[in-house]
Amino acid sequence: MVAVFAACGGSDGDDGATTATRTTASTATTTETETTTLRMYFVRGELVGVSTREVERTTAIAAAALRELLEGPNAEERAGGLGTAIPEGTQLRSVTISGGTATVDLSRAFEAGGGSTSTTLRVAQVVHTLTQFPTVARVAFRLDGESVESIGGEGVVVSPPVDRGDFESQAPAILVESAGPGDVVLSPVRVTGTANTFEATLNLRLVGADGDVLHDDFATATSGSGMRGTFDETIEFDGEGPATLVAYERSAEDGSEINVVEIPVVLRR
Repeated sequence: MVAVFAACGGSDGDDGATTATRTTASTATTTETETTTLRMYFVRGELVGVSTREVERTTAIAAAALRELLEGPNAEERAGGLGTAIPEGTQLRSVTISGGTATVDLSRAFEAGGGSTSTTLRVAQVVHTLTQFPTVARVAFRLDGESVESIGGEGVVVSPPVDRGDFESQAPAILVESAGPGDVVLSPVRVTGTANTFEATLNLRLVGADGDVLHDDFATATSGSGMRGTFDETIEFDGEGPATLVAYERSAEDGSEINVVEIPVVLRR
């Protein structure tokens, strides 16, 4: 099931995730299952990129997010340019949250293979995925039950516990956190994320499959010019079918489009 993002978005409790209801009908009974929309932080090129997935609602929301992350991107997400630096076969042993710190215990496969770029990216993926929840500010790592100070042969330092700021170099200038690749979106659609751009400005464009520009306007993050801030914009559109959400920054030097991110979506009325 694909997620549907409307302007209201919404969150439930203190997990920061949106909820929806899935209805399953048969000739005998009709049941409703609450679902939660989670963000998976994969990799686009050599930077973090985001997708969204809908899972059955659970109190173990952090573990659910990590299990989805470890599965890797599906075909639709890969078509949207997403991959992963986490080695195949990595298993989640446990995750606990206390005092703003999530302690995640992964199998040793997590640190197998890859150079410094790959190792740093895989750690950044886990940190970004866990810190999507308001109850998590930083992440501590264990491998096969043992606390570690660094990950992999390249020695990516993870002690003391690390946060998103420790992996700013692995985040794109514009990180769109919703909507994600393949999402079905209704008008008006809420587009959120973080940005570290000149004077905190960026642009959001929505382009239909026929090339028609349905929206193109600037947005403003809460901070920029060396400090990452958040943005939250609502886009109205008149169209239906496949489309592309484009986030970009205009160069202060020549006005050209830089730091471009393209996300395939499906428009619904």
